[in-house]
Amino acid sequence: MSDQDLVVETVRGLLAKHEPFDPTPERRWDAPLWTALAENGLTGVGLPEEAGGSGGDLADAVAIVRTLTAGAGAVPVAEHLLFAGPAVVAADLDLPPVEEPMTFALGPAVTAHASDDGDGPGRFTLSGTVTDVAWSGAARHLVVLAAGAAGPVLALVDVAGSEATDAANLAGEPRGSLVLDDVAASGALLTSAQVDELKARFALTRSVQLAAALEQVLAWTVQYAGERQQFGRALAKFQAIQMELAEMAGEVTAVTALTDAAVQALAHGDATFPLAAAAAKVRAGAAVEVVARLAHQVHGAIGFTQEHKLHHLTKRLWSWRDEAGSELYWSRVLAEGLLAEGPDGLWPALTRAV
Repeated sequence: MSDQDLVVETVRGLLAKHEPFDPTPERRWDAPLWTALAENGLTGVGLPEEAGGSGGDLADAVAIVRTLTAGAGAVPVAEHLLFAGPAVVAADLDLPPVEEPMTFALGPAVTAHASDDGDGPGRFTLSGTVTDVAWSGAARHLVVLAAGAAGPVLALVDVAGSEATDAANLAGEPRGSLVLDDVAASGALLTSAQVDELKARFALTRSVQLAAALEQVLAWTVQYAGERQQFGRALAKFQAIQMELAEMAGEVTAVTALTDAAVQALAHGDATFPLAAAAAKVRAGAAVEVVARLAHQVHGAIGFTQEHKLHHLTKRLWSWRDEAGSELYWSRVLAEGLLAEGPDGLWPALTRAV
């Protein structure tokens, strides 16, 4: 068994002790599950040991996120391991204790002012309101992309005790707003290319979750079709159901392939990563409509009940599809990138990206 397999089995073992649930304003996240993950060193995977992480590479962090997603774990691990943590490390900021959950926001309405309190470079005060903050009220630290006088600023702020609104996505996951009123933060200036990569990381984070949820929904549907009897035989024996399962499988395979390619591009520092992430997000978003619809169609009425597990992932699919940029937005990014080298460069660019 490889180290990654061992990590996945550990996460599955922890998930088995924590029943999935829909977050509510009274219970925004699964704090006991997060604590169990932290105690096993899993909230620092993929982050360098010298920075305070647990070591390992991007593939290990992705494996953890995919496993937790399939188990509908209500914890901010995707935001913590795939975006906030790596962003802090890349900006050469001090990484907070990995046991404390981090999240992020793209904060276009937040401004960062260089501090004049003598603390030296890298200190800012943040003003403005950040909206749609994933796991607001649960995360201890916020990584926010703010507007600075000298350019974009990646800022890290402690939001413990900050009041967040009770807004949530369709799945009940917190997506509240936070008001930052001259809040002290550490930060670093970014180039436009770094900003583009951050946005692509956000898209990839959601694509990884979408791919894992789509795979699990397909697995559940295949299992249900094989077990459910109708007119004296299993649903899976009916040609119409077989065609629907095949269509679902085709969608899931395409999403998994493009998401894996984007993960590899990021891991290898490939310049085509933003385009690969764009392709993954577009394809994953398009697959949600097909897979979720057919999954509920095959399951029938039982799939819509609160007691059935299917809704834990289909509601997340519908929510995540709309986050990190729409399919239209990323389609435009992808098209502009592919056409950047002119007509003669279209095919080479296309094969590099997808």
